[in-house]
Amino acid sequence: MPTKMLQIPTADGQADAFAAFPDHGEQHPGVLMYADGFGIRPVLREMARELAGHGYYVLVPNLFYRHGPAPVIELPEYIGEEARPAVFDQLMPLIEAHTTERVLSDADAYLRFLTAQPEVSAGPVAVTGYCIGGLLATRTAAAHPGQIAALAAFHGPVGADGPDSLSKLTAEVHFGHAESDLTPEALGELNKGLDVAGVGYTSEIYPGTGHGFTMSDTDAFNATGLQLHWDRLLPLLGRTLTKS
Repeated sequence: MPTKMLQIPTADGQADAFAAFPDHGEQHPGVLMYADGFGIRPVLREMARELAGHGYYVLVPNLFYRHGPAPVIELPEYIGEEARPAVFDQLMPLIEAHTTERVLSDADAYLRFLTAQPEVSAGPVAVTGYCIGGLLATRTAAAHPGQIAALAAFHGPVGADGPDSLSKLTAEVHFGHAESDLTPEALGELNKGLDVAGVGYTSEIYPGTGHGFTMSDTDAFNATGLQLHWDRLLPLLGRTLTKS
């Protein structure tokens, strides 16, 4: 599986990024993948490669490139409960500095770069994200109606901007929520926002999961939840992106 480390020109400099894509054929549909707050690391590279193996060019940017190349902070190989407080002490200032204005400016740059890659086919792209990356993916899709055909977010605070923020979506949507992240009542309110947008969607709580359930290098990992994530994500991309 070919992979590359890349530099994406942005309004504020250069964002380092990881890309994975199939080793057969010339062009493939593009997928912009937003990492969780822990950023680009072996588990994210593995997930990008797995997705690429299904026929997609997957671009994973370093969200916090303004603070340095990935890994922006030193991470243990396994991010267990004992390590999390110290890690979050370093991460939270970066997350708080990543304003909506920065998110949208970066999204413009990421999409412009992704669609210009010689391995990426013409046509709409998809965006997916994990944890805080799920919110960034949602903001990106709302800001680029028509260009993004599919939006998927997992254990992400996708409703953080309020239900009205979903009204500009035109992409088909899947939200996979951790059971610990929201109540069935909150899910109902969120889904009303998707109803108003008039898009095709699935938005569901994955049973027995905690926040971060897709990430195998954390205590939150849930193998059943990760598999369900693939079972939802791959058909979504298959319906919405055209393969050559």
